[in-house]
Amino acid sequence: MHEFRLTQISDTHLSRAARFASLTDNFHRVSEHIDATRPDLVINSGDVSWDGPTSRDDLIYAKDLHAALPVNCRYLPGNHDVGDNPTAVGVAPSHPANEKDRDAFIAIFAEDRWQFEAAGWRFIGLDSLIMNTGIASEIEQEDWLQSQLSGANGKPVALFLHKPLFLQTPEDLEEASTAVRYVPQPVRAQLVRMLGAHDVRLVASGHVHQRRDFTYGHTRHVWAPSTGFIIPNRIQPVIGTKEVGLVEYCFQPNAFEVRHIRAPGQIDVDLDSLIGRK
Repeated sequence: MHEFRLTQISDTHLSRAARFASLTDNFHRVSEHIDATRPDLVINSGDVSWDGPTSRDDLIYAKDLHAALPVNCRYLPGNHDVGDNPTAVGVAPSHPANEKDRDAFIAIFAEDRWQFEAAGWRFIGLDSLIMNTGIASEIEQEDWLQSQLSGANGKPVALFLHKPLFLQTPEDLEEASTAVRYVPQPVRAQLVRMLGAHDVRLVASGHVHQRRDFTYGHTRHVWAPSTGFIIPNRIQPVIGTKEVGLVEYCFQPNAFEVRHIRAPGQIDVDLDSLIGRK
């Protein structure tokens, strides 16, 4: 295969509950775009569901909607799917990521990490929410990642995960108000060192609900926006572009292109409208 077309969607936050119907509507608009463009693969980079840890039905509903897409999908968990990770500044999540919720996600979506090759590239997907937790699956994933990077055998690597690695540089200082936004320290420093020893050309993430695209060193960092909703400025400052949408990639041996797309008919649903705040 000399060309591999991949569509990344993220933060779909799907639920059968009536008050989240606008998120399902936006997902249907994205589905129609995917049907029209027919990429080789769709990746959902996390927060597939609105609240997977407390509502298994949210996960099932999300899986059913993705299963109706005309192309194959692969999935990564987000904090709304399996819980969140603790941070170096001592921010304890209300629902920490754990083995039970991870297993529940895997039971429905088959995996929480993966690897495959196409068009001369190695693609790796990570569960970023178990990082910094100390649970057994975190150690297993770290060993697995090292073997997958070492096994690239000279191929460039594209890495997908839910949380961005950092805002500007790996050394960014964490603050209590922003620590949950990125892969937390100290695991971030360990991960960056591991990635730096290999030819990682792309790190693609979601989570922030803002579109952003920048290069640090020789690695391009692409933040996919949410397909579902935007977060108001009273909760989150503007970092990139606040809009719903998706990202399309075209990989060729030793090269790739990125297109930032808004599917026809997608609407910028505001979080305040979902939680009933005026």
